[in-house]
Amino acid sequence: MSSTEHVEAPEKFVFYAYTPSLPAAVIFIVLFALSAGWHVKQLLKHRTWYFIPFVVGFEAIGYVGRVLSWKESPDFTKNPYIIQSLLLLLGPALFAASIYMVLGRLIVRLDAQALSPVRVKWLTKIFVTGDVLSFFVQGGGGAMMATAKSRDDTRMGENIILAGLGVQILFFGVFIVVTCVFHRRLIARPTETSLSLRTPWKGLLWVLYGSSVLIMIRSVFRIIEYGMGSEGELLQKEAYLYVFDAVPMFVIVVALNWFHPSRVLSSDGDKIPLTSVTSREVVEGNRGSYGYQNGSSQGYDQEYSSVKPTSPGRMGV
Repeated sequence: MSSTEHVEAPEKFVFYAYTPSLPAAVIFIVLFALSAGWHVKQLLKHRTWYFIPFVVGFEAIGYVGRVLSWKESPDFTKNPYIIQSLLLLLGPALFAASIYMVLGRLIVRLDAQALSPVRVKWLTKIFVTGDVLSFFVQGGGGAMMATAKSRDDTRMGENIILAGLGVQILFFGVFIVVTCVFHRRLIARPTETSLSLRTPWKGLLWVLYGSSVLIMIRSVFRIIEYGMGSEGELLQKEAYLYVFDAVPMFVIVVALNWFHPSRVLSSDGDKIPLTSVTSREVVEGNRGSYGYQNGSSQGYDQEYSSVKPTSPGRMGV
């Protein structure tokens, strides 16, 4: 008898430890669909093709899978489970890819390539490559979990997902450090463009910070979730999914609706006249960029002799 129980238990794979909530799934389908529609409009209007991965996202379709699973309860089938499992797992990797590309373009927009810890030529390539690697590893693990026929298959799928999430966190952690280092350098040595650009690039940088932190929180949650296994608290209760995955991802998509990168990265971001930047700010902000040596102002006298001084502290950004 005990031998029979030992054989049967691993063979049974339970898709859900609960019945998925219909109201919660429908709410987030509507929210993510509205945001995606807005992003499509912004993408077409401003031709921000680098934002296509962000628009694809998968989030709304993932919650459609949960609605389909609710309709099947308690006799869940594989396909709706695969839809919600894979798409909700992989969506943030696409968000991350666009965020990486936005930072690279922002650095170029500010003419601040010299301040980046990683050469801009390689910055996007390195991080997007890591993101793609994470995407496929997580996808492979999710597919294995979704088609698992035994407890061992499930555990192997969970371990593969953990590896993919680990790659994502590693690259995202390095990305946050690179962003912080670049930002600090730009504050210490602002470029002429950063002082004269009309567009609110500082706001975009803070939106990137916030989005990065939320993706990191979500990824850490997923690592803990899969690390605890299918019998763990986080996979046993649906509320955790919405609190630590759905809500943070929705905040990100809406934040980038509200502060779309095109506000800064579009070609129509005019610069303010140099008369709106004080000579002191130019000298102190660009010391070393125009041949200043040992406090010499020779380069300044030649380059900015026609700049009309204005009141101290006026940045024009």
